[in-house]
Amino acid sequence: MTTAALVLGAGSGARLRESAGALLPPKAFVRLGGQTLLARSIDALLASGAVDLVQPVLPADDLARWPEIARELADAARVAAPVVGGATRQASARAGLAALPAHVLLVAVHDAARPLVAPADVARVIATAREHGAALLAAPLRDTIHRIANGAIAATPAREEHVAAQTPQVFRVSLLREALDKAERDGIVATDDAALVARLGVAVRVVMSSADNLKITTAADLAIAERLLAVRP
Repeated sequence: MTTAALVLGAGSGARLRESAGALLPPKAFVRLGGQTLLARSIDALLASGAVDLVQPVLPADDLARWPEIARELADAARVAAPVVGGATRQASARAGLAALPAHVLLVAVHDAARPLVAPADVARVIATAREHGAALLAAPLRDTIHRIANGAIAATPAREEHVAAQTPQVFRVSLLREALDKAERDGIVATDDAALVARLGVAVRVVMSSADNLKITTAADLAIAERLLAVRP
């Protein structure tokens, strides 16, 4: 079963630039340990040994940066030319899906902003999706979560019954296409693709992350990622 990965890097990274108080490139092109978040994420996916092809999805204004990124990659031959993303995550996922070859049956959707994903975790979540049709990487919650209403606690769900969603999230291509189409018809905008696939009544399997899979959102996250990278073997 041919497996492709979409690496979504079409976001502007406004919160990262605002928190850094400095002029930064779009988030996918910010550097971590001397390598862009985009290139580091692509390399991690390919290092899993479970991804046959990577399809980057980037902002239209930044396609000209691609040759520079391609030179950073360990295996550029398995990376397609980037396509232009949309205004929402769902639009970007749809653009990436449309660019995939017809023989791709399984697709992993990954955020360029998660450059420290462990290749072994990528392989595990892909294997789970290959067996069950849909799976996502996740982490246990570290904090107690409250649902609030009118500025006060309305309910406190059991922490052990919840997880923090991460990427990659992996699906049969046909399932993700169906989920995106249904969301568009229903006017639904979700924060991740697994929620949309679950709306189809599909059981999306959860694979727990074995390592830090931090999402770079603010300057503090970038600093934490630098420290984590420094102590990696």
